[in-house]
Amino acid sequence: MQGEGADLFFQTMFAATAATIVSGAIAGRTKYSTYAIFTLVMTAFIYPIAGGWEWNNGFLNTASFMPAEFIDFAGSSIVHSVGGWAALVGAYMVGPRIGKFVDGKVIPFPGHNQILATLGVFILWLGWFGFNGGSQLAAGTLEDVSSVATIYINTNLAAGGGVITAAIVSRVIGGKTDVVMMLNGAIAGLVAITAEPLTPSPLAAIFIGAIGGLVMYFSTQLLFKMKIDDVVGAIPAHLVAGVWGTLAVPLTNGDVSFVSQFLGTISVVVFVFVVSLIVFKIMKATVGLRISKEAEKLGTDKSEIGVIAYGIRD
Repeated sequence: MQGEGADLFFQTMFAATAATIVSGAIAGRTKYSTYAIFTLVMTAFIYPIAGGWEWNNGFLNTASFMPAEFIDFAGSSIVHSVGGWAALVGAYMVGPRIGKFVDGKVIPFPGHNQILATLGVFILWLGWFGFNGGSQLAAGTLEDVSSVATIYINTNLAAGGGVITAAIVSRVIGGKTDVVMMLNGAIAGLVAITAEPLTPSPLAAIFIGAIGGLVMYFSTQLLFKMKIDDVVGAIPAHLVAGVWGTLAVPLTNGDVSFVSQFLGTISVVVFVFVVSLIVFKIMKATVGLRISKEAEKLGTDKSEIGVIAYGIRD
């Protein structure tokens, strides 16, 4: 699959990814209508505009104020931080789940099955080879195939760097090796390398992924202090790691300017944040954002979808 067909496939996938990041952050207390409306806005308006600014010779590559081309190979900012900034707005506007923050304490809401969560991250990890490697959009020459192979290696190493860093930091600071942090560390490493997975050396890829895991950990703690309830850790892993990965591109790509990367990142931030805030405010004033307290305690599977997610019986 090459050319326009491949590009259309990946653009569709990227739009869905950005929307999924938002839904994960605001899960557990949000109306189904809120999900549906914002997913439509994200996939039909927010992402296509932000994506068009970078790809297909958009204005971030042609504007006179840009000292060099803005590089975001597979979307650290254009995909992941787009979803992350919208998720931040959504999580703030919707508010935390009942009982998440009590008397200055953060109450853990553990997932129902950590084995399945781990399996899910492994599937994401595997899928990222297609996400990053496929963004080369060609495999018809030896150069393209070699580039894809390099992207695969760097993608894998960055994920490993994120996992190891999250494991070490959580152990040193928290006293235990936090599996959830390790899983999000893998995602953060993957997101960070996505902006430029071709030019880094293997050691540089590990470093980029490791810093992604580090900023993910500390931004998670920051969200707790701000009492912003991000159910799956989407904001630290996608927004913060995505911004880091975009700004880190000039470290390994000499043709890229730090100024261009900064201006491109800020452009995406302002656009997504402002539009998302407007959309969530409109929804809050019209259809509403949250389900009732009774519905939240019952569970969104029953109250919003009408099914039982986990039919466990004694």
